[in-house]
Amino acid sequence: MRVGSFVLAAQFPGQGQGEALHRAVRSAEVAEEAGLDAVWLAEHHFVPYGVCPSAVTLAALLLGRTRRLRVGTAVSVLPTQHPVALGEQAALLHLTSGGRFTLGVGRGGPWVDLEVFGAGIEAYEKGFEESLDLLHRWLTLPKVSASGERFAFREVPVVPRPDEALSGPAGPELIVACTSPASVRLAAERGLAMLLGMHIGDEEKAGMVALYRKSALAAGRTPDDVAATQHVAAGVAQIADRTVEAAETLLKAMPGWLKQGLDAHVTVDGRERKMRDPFEYTRLLCSIHPVGTPKLCADRLAATAERTGITRFALLTEGSGDLDSTEENLRRLGAEVLPQLT
Repeated sequence: MRVGSFVLAAQFPGQGQGEALHRAVRSAEVAEEAGLDAVWLAEHHFVPYGVCPSAVTLAALLLGRTRRLRVGTAVSVLPTQHPVALGEQAALLHLTSGGRFTLGVGRGGPWVDLEVFGAGIEAYEKGFEESLDLLHRWLTLPKVSASGERFAFREVPVVPRPDEALSGPAGPELIVACTSPASVRLAAERGLAMLLGMHIGDEEKAGMVALYRKSALAAGRTPDDVAATQHVAAGVAQIADRTVEAAETLLKAMPGWLKQGLDAHVTVDGRERKMRDPFEYTRLLCSIHPVGTPKLCADRLAATAERTGITRFALLTEGSGDLDSTEENLRRLGAEVLPQLT
């Protein structure tokens, strides 16, 4: 089982943006010290929900600060970026880090980001598949051209080539955030692993894994290939001597952050948004993720792995909103929970 930290660079009420980013960087350093497998970096624009606007830029910094830790994006928002530019950055980080970089991409939301970056609502509603395929080709072929609706250009060489690493795998891992049956099928048909969100429980995750397997086999992938695909499940982790204490820590801090952060999202076209109740959402997260004593946390991770087949986790550990508490949480996750997992 491979357990990593999910870093949102969340700006809690009363905090500055620099404070949130400092906690993000420091928590990644502590994650490596604590023996975690990876750190996963979120990307958001114009909202305090997360103040990292470029996951690949922060990944570059953290790859330089660490020696063993795998660093991934969860996710880079593909509709607001040019796939070739993102592919070049991914190849660069892969080659210079000894293969420690994972590029996670997602569709994002219908937010004002699409207006600011000039992508438009079409990039969100219809353009994700074209962008993903162009990015995938860039990471796997020596030369690439495009003749799609959004991107059209003559054949050019891929420089630097991701498969020319001096050590590590031939190219960077590419994974896809999946939140719907359509995105599950899209990832499955291309043989790309899924990143599943923290808002769903084991039953829904298991259903998405089953749909992935069915779609992948229908697309011609072998059973062994499908079984070897390592999906990633996002979640929340908060460790304490008593389960009620762990839950209280999150219930005290997270609802204020969620309300402030989620309320700040602005749709590009004025469409109505349906937002979760922050307190009830926090209670849900506490009930389905490793929040509690070390034994309970280990048991919940093991149960998720057994029910879904997923053995890679990206766990939000900054839910207290406090740097010292986040560091302690990470160290306890490494020292008291990981040893119980096989």
